[in-house]
Amino acid sequence: MTRSRATVFALLVLGSATAWTQPQPKGDDAAVRDVVRRYAEARERRDREALLALFTPDADQLVSSGEWRRGRETLVTGALASSASSPGSRAIDVERVRPLGKDVAIADARYEIGAAAGAPGRSMWSTFVLERQTAGWRISAIRNMLPAPAPR
Repeated sequence: MTRSRATVFALLVLGSATAWTQPQPKGDDAAVRDVVRRYAEARERRDREALLALFTPDADQLVSSGEWRRGRETLVTGALASSASSPGSRAIDVERVRPLGKDVAIADARYEIGAAAGAPGRSMWSTFVLERQTAGWRISAIRNMLPAPAPR
């Protein structure tokens, strides 16, 4: 790479990094956390309409079993079926909200499913990608992850 191309590349990278690190308006952290809280509550109540209202139309979810639910309707139907088939209360505790821009944020959360009716509990991680829309923050993607066992 020539020196002038390297300089242009460096300026582009630095300019992009500045855009990525622009602070979000105050209150966005709380608003993002509130959407995740409302998701957990609606899921516990198995409230289809409340869940549908929290997602973007093209939302998707990759669950810990490897199933990929694409589209708001498929995602909500799968979440409700999962709640019905696997007993135990669910708790989602957001540990960190990280803005990716003015209108996009990631929320990393601990996801606990309590043991019930002979089924063991599970401790997972969930990452939520949220977009700010006219009606407020909406969930665009969820990634659920089971921690890998520690190496021996």
